[in-house]
Amino acid sequence: MSEKELGRKWDRCLADGVIKIGTGLGLGIVFSVLFFKRRTWPISLGSGAGLGMAYANCQNDLRAHYLRHRGEKEQEQ
Repeated sequence: MSEKELGRKWDRCLADGVIKIGTGLGLGIVFSVLFFKRRTWPISLGSGAGLGMAYANCQNDLRAHYLRHRGEKEQEQ
Protein backbone atom coordinates (compact mmCIF):
# COMPACT_ATOMS: atom_id res chain seq x y z
CA MET A 1 0.00 0.00 0.00
CA SER A 2 1.46 3.33 -1.01
CA GLU A 3 1.73 6.30 1.29
CA LYS A 4 -0.75 8.23 -0.85
CA GLU A 5 -3.34 5.46 -0.61
CA LEU A 6 -2.82 5.18 3.15
CA GLY A 7 -3.30 8.94 3.48
CA ARG A 8 -6.57 8.74 1.55
CA LYS A 9 -7.78 5.93 3.78
CA TRP A 10 -6.93 7.90 6.92
CA ASP A 11 -8.73 10.94 5.53
CA ARG A 12 -11.82 8.81 4.85
CA CYS A 13 -11.60 7.34 8.37
CA LEU A 14 -11.41 10.77 9.99
CA ALA A 15 -14.26 12.17 7.89
CA ASP A 16 -16.39 9.08 8.59
CA GLY A 17 -15.61 9.38 12.31
CA VAL A 18 -16.61 13.03 12.47
CA ILE A 19 -19.87 12.33 10.65
CA LYS A 20 -20.80 9.29 12.73
CA ILE A 21 -19.85 10.81 16.08
CA GLY A 22 -21.68 14.03 15.17
CA THR A 23 -24.78 12.12 14.13
CA GLY A 24 -24.71 10.04 17.31
CA LEU A 25 -24.21 13.16 19.39
CA GLY A 26 -27.11 14.92 17.65
CA LEU A 27 -29.45 11.97 18.04
CA GLY A 28 -28.39 11.60 21.66
CA ILE A 29 -29.21 15.24 22.34
CA VAL A 30 -32.60 14.95 20.65
CA PHE A 31 -33.51 11.79 22.56
CA SER A 32 -32.20 13.28 25.80
CA VAL A 33 -34.32 16.40 25.45
CA LEU A 34 -37.49 14.73 24.13
CA PHE A 35 -37.65 11.42 26.01
CA PHE A 36 -35.21 11.21 28.92
CA LYS A 37 -35.67 14.45 30.88
CA ARG A 38 -32.32 15.94 29.84
CA ARG A 39 -30.18 13.12 31.17
CA THR A 40 -26.65 12.79 29.78
CA TRP A 41 -26.49 9.04 29.15
CA PRO A 42 -28.30 9.14 25.76
CA ILE A 43 -25.71 11.65 24.54
CA SER A 44 -22.86 9.42 25.70
CA LEU A 45 -24.50 6.34 24.24
CA GLY A 46 -25.09 7.99 20.86
CA SER A 47 -21.54 9.35 20.67
CA GLY A 48 -20.09 6.00 21.72
CA ALA A 49 -22.12 4.14 19.13
CA GLY A 50 -20.96 6.57 16.44
CA LEU A 51 -17.35 6.18 17.54
CA GLY A 52 -17.65 2.39 17.54
CA MET A 53 -19.12 2.31 14.03
CA ALA A 54 -16.43 4.66 12.74
CA TYR A 55 -13.70 2.55 14.34
CA ALA A 56 -15.07 -0.66 12.82
CA ASN A 57 -15.35 0.90 9.36
CA CYS A 58 -11.83 2.29 9.58
CA GLN A 59 -10.43 -1.02 10.76
CA ASN A 60 -12.09 -2.84 7.84
CA ASP A 61 -10.88 -0.23 5.37
CA LEU A 62 -7.27 -0.40 6.58
CA ARG A 63 -7.23 -4.21 6.69
CA ALA A 64 -8.87 -4.65 3.27
CA HIS A 65 -5.52 -4.37 1.48
CA TYR A 66 -4.06 -7.29 3.40
CA LEU A 67 -7.19 -9.42 3.19
CA ARG A 68 -7.32 -9.13 -0.60
CA HIS A 69 -3.73 -10.29 -0.95
CA ARG A 70 -4.30 -13.24 1.34
CA GLY A 71 -7.37 -14.28 -0.66
CA GLU A 72 -5.48 -14.00 -3.94
CA LYS A 73 -2.67 -16.23 -2.62
CA GLU A 74 -5.17 -18.90 -1.54
CA GLN A 75 -6.82 -18.88 -4.96
CA GLU A 76 -3.47 -19.35 -6.74
CA GLN A 77 -2.71 -22.55 -4.81
